[in-house]
Amino acid sequence: MNRPALLLVLPLLLTAGCAATDAGPRNPTRGVEAFDQRAAQVAEAWRPGPDWRTGYVPLEGPTVLTGDPGFTPETEAAFRAGWYRAQVGIPPTRVGGEIQFPDGRLRLPLVSAAEAYRQLDQGDPLPCPGRPKQPGRPTPGGPTVEPGPDGWGTSSTQTACLPLTVTAVTFGAVPVRTSRGVAQVPAWLFTIKELATPVVRLAVAPSAVTPVPEPTTPARPLPDGLVAAQDLAAVDGARLTVRLGVGACDTGITPLVWERPDVVVVGGGVTRATGECIALLKVEPVTVTLAAPLGSRPVLDVFTGAPLSIGPR
Repeated sequence: MNRPALLLVLPLLLTAGCAATDAGPRNPTRGVEAFDQRAAQVAEAWRPGPDWRTGYVPLEGPTVLTGDPGFTPETEAAFRAGWYRAQVGIPPTRVGGEIQFPDGRLRLPLVSAAEAYRQLDQGDPLPCPGRPKQPGRPTPGGPTVEPGPDGWGTSSTQTACLPLTVTAVTFGAVPVRTSRGVAQVPAWLFTIKELATPVVRLAVAPSAVTPVPEPTTPARPLPDGLVAAQDLAAVDGARLTVRLGVGACDTGITPLVWERPDVVVVGGGVTRATGECIALLKVEPVTVTLAAPLGSRPVLDVFTGAPLSIGPR
């Protein structure tokens, strides 16, 4: 594995001015009107470059899960932190491949399985006191652990110290949401002993990836009672699951959506209140249904005007 790295898993974000829960209701009509006005401004300012329609702009991260991995708290922690160990040889040979978009194909340079694994593996977990890094192998000079009836005993504290075990690697393609719709993207699929589905690392070389464009206008404060979208949790036809950033004491959380044939803008409405409250930003998933399937339309945040990507799962 690569050199050890200390990662923060799903950090909580701080924000100022969080409200308490004892205020009266806000005016919902006024909030919707303010959202629609701001959303129309965001849509008008959206001016992506030519690469948005001709290049490869992924709207998901490079590490993908294509099914339910059957996480336990310990294996999810290892996945989020990037703790892996390989029990098989990982080939360094590069292969050719192309991305298949709904509107055409694009051939791009790819990374080898070995390079993909180096990108995936973010270091070693911290050692557990008295527990070997590999089950069944005692730590030199450390306390001994007697095996139970089913082999070496584990607990949630112990197994959280172990990486995920790669037992095979294959080359394939997986569906990825991009600026040109859902594309079949070349990928390396790492079979993991502890998970029900492979961990997938997209194989497109970083130099060939076009980053998501920055908003063309600076973000302005939202009207009171409106909140921003953090990312997309899922896209299923016309149904979007969006994660909103709300205050710890906000109530009446309502998803808001504005759409036209070429773009979708999302955000949310909340009820603020007066009084003291912990300054903590919570991520709240909400679901919206569009008038038509999303297709290749970008989903923009009503606050920043930036296109939203599918966040970590």
